[in-house]
Amino acid sequence: MNINAQMVKELRKKTSAGMMDCKKALKATEGDLEKAIEYLRKKGIDAASSKFNRQALSGKVESYIHLYGKIGVLVEINCETDFVGNTDEFKEFVKDIAMQIAASNPKFISREDVPNSIIKKEKEIFYAQVEKAGKPAPIIEKIVEGKLEKYFKENCLKEQIFIKDNSKDINQLLLELIAKLGENIVIKRFARFQLGEEI
Repeated sequence: MNINAQMVKELRKKTSAGMMDCKKALKATEGDLEKAIEYLRKKGIDAASSKFNRQALSGKVESYIHLYGKIGVLVEINCETDFVGNTDEFKEFVKDIAMQIAASNPKFISREDVPNSIIKKEKEIFYAQVEKAGKPAPIIEKIVEGKLEKYFKENCLKEQIFIKDNSKDINQLLLELIAKLGENIVIKRFARFQLGEEI
């Protein structure tokens, strides 16, 4: 199929990808704009993962106060340069993450941060819940693993569904931003305070 300049321009407008990448994506998907967008997203995410080992020491600390001062969040997100740290896309991402933490109350950034002692304790609770049903051991094992996956998705920030777009999780949102801005971006740490909660 002949790929014309108008098609490339339209794809660039929708994705902010480079001209040659847009042309290649349109050729690979026979001019289908939606498939080309998906193609670029997949390619971008693959490219983003190669930036993970680069040092990210710039960035922003963002605060967010919710419910008339009942919930407060502080979050630090790092990037490689001040230039990227000052882009609207990066600032918006940092604000979105602070809002996500306020709304969804994660306990950890990723599943790798969950201590083994907590995983062991949760598994014990899940086993106790499931064993009462009297199911065979392999079935119990599968149910417990499923419950553990659910625990990670609820309690690990990167695995939570994005509150503004339930078609993606926070990790996907992060990878898309890395692909778009071309730098490693790291959600470094956060603290969430809720009025009246136990310390």
